[in-house]
Amino acid sequence: MKRFNNSRLTLMALALLTLPVTSFAQGLPAEVIQVEATRLQHTIQVVGTLRANESVIIRPEISGRVHRILFDEGQPISAGEALVQLDASAFEAELTQNQARANLSRIEYERAANLLERNVGSENERDSKLAQLRINESDVELARTRLAKTTIRAPFDGVTGLRMIGPGDFVNAGQDLVELTDFSEMKLDFSIPERNMADVRTGQRISVEVDALPGQRFEGEIYAIAPSASAGSHNLHVRARVPNPDLLLRPGLFARIEILIGEDEQALMIPEEAIIPQNREFFVMLMGDENQVSLVPVTLGTRQFGQVQISSGLNAGDVIITSGHIKLRPGMPITPLFPQPTAEESNT
Repeated sequence: MKRFNNSRLTLMALALLTLPVTSFAQGLPAEVIQVEATRLQHTIQVVGTLRANESVIIRPEISGRVHRILFDEGQPISAGEALVQLDASAFEAELTQNQARANLSRIEYERAANLLERNVGSENERDSKLAQLRINESDVELARTRLAKTTIRAPFDGVTGLRMIGPGDFVNAGQDLVELTDFSEMKLDFSIPERNMADVRTGQRISVEVDALPGQRFEGEIYAIAPSASAGSHNLHVRARVPNPDLLLRPGLFARIEILIGEDEQALMIPEEAIIPQNREFFVMLMGDENQVSLVPVTLGTRQFGQVQISSGLNAGDVIITSGHIKLRPGMPITPLFPQPTAEESNT
């Protein structure tokens, strides 16, 4: 015995009871809607990963013992601010030694130049002393540079991470000390299919959501598109900027991205259940002036939340059948059952 949905059967029975007796001669009852034009936004929805605007692991250029740590973990740091001070005593001594040699070379050069002016010395002696002076002066600059490297400074404004060394540690050149991250503005990396290549351009606005912050949306802007597609996936890599003034976003978060690529102010949207697929084509049942059914071919467009756009085949104001297709055939009359307004719609 065939089972029926009780709620649907009850609604249909009530609808039939309200009809005049002569209505049954007009045809089977069928649920219908009137096609209306609505505003439709065409979007591309992809996923991506947030990255810091700048992020670097601070490493020393020279080896040495950690004399002082000048930052607190997780605190903002300005560009040029000292982070770590290595023991500089040996480098200070080296600088003093080279400065003394440079001073002696300067005196010897000046003496040789004076002797040459009095025709006592030779040009070769003067030039030799001048060359030695230049060498010693360069040694001074080299020692001064090495001494400066004992103070490790922040290359940009950012926030320090967790330090990996402590006071008294001996560190080698290139050893990890601490991570410095600037996430006052985020970079967002994502990919789009090659079919959407013409829809995406630099300067385009995007909307971003992250699972870590439900209900919040962030706005960004595309600023770079890779010149070539990936050989494996044929996707195009895109990068956007997302302002992060409140520092809510963090590097590494998974992001859902929506890119607005166009709008249609007069889109015709109908329920997906109204579509009848046949032999790789799509049709809808249209109610004519005499309440007779006709099968109309349609071209489908964008799908959104159980609705599908009709690009061609229907006009605004047409009445289409949304359920009961199995019992209906082209040319048959129907008794249309329009959807009843909800309580909220009735009160407005």
